Amino acid sequence: MDSHSFTFCATRCVARPSGALHLPDHDTLCVSDLHLGKSDRIARRSGVMLPPYEIHETLEKLETDIHATAPQTLICLGDSFDDPDAAHSLPDDMRLWLTKLQAGRKWIWIEGNHDPGPMDIGGTHLAHIAIGTLTFRHIATDTPAEVSGHYHPKHRVAGRSRPAFLYDQSRMVLPAYGAYTGGLSSDAPDLRRLFGPHPIAVLTGKKAVAVPITENPPPPRVRGRSS
Repeated sequence: MDSHSFTFCATRCVARPSGALHLPDHDTLCVSDLHLGKSDRIARRSGVMLPPYEIHETLEKLETDIHATAPQTLICLGDSFDDPDAAHSLPDDMRLWLTKLQAGRKWIWIEGNHDPGPMDIGGTHLAHIAIGTLTFRHIATDTPAEVSGHYHPKHRVAGRSRPAFLYDQSRMVLPAYGAYTGGLSSDAPDLRRLFGPHPIAVLTGKKAVAVPITENPPPPRVRGRSS
């Protein structure tokens, strides 16, 4: 099996290799930080042209996860669009594709810092939502049993960094799902402060692989010369 199954706050969870989180007991699939339209936003603001393939690649991956899990509810956990204009300028064929993915299921857009307002794209726009024992929102708070995104976590093993789920006993942060998204190292202070002493990273890729995150050893002390 390529996914990683685990229990988080009394809820059965499946971390898929794509970066999607599946809650099989609740027929729910959650993805975070799609950042659809990022290439368009960069072109508008800087004039730098990137290959405009990220929407297609991201929706293709999402379609695969939907077909594999058949969720009744799909949560997009914020920053689904790179900015409000990216949502409005979504190409017609991509908008139609997204509409087909939404058909027959409850679709929740959680507000993010990049897309804080409702969009004319179908679905329901919320600040957060509770599913079973878990609360889903874009940016982590002090709420227990919380699933969030925003930080695009990555974790390095054997010299290679991969997008990763991070979780401990009370909090989970999802990796960015979008094709044109960077990442923040799991040892960055903004991420480490969110977790207890022994969090778990689930690396994405061809297979979801869970590894414990160990504390970084302190830097070696530099001995001064005696005078």
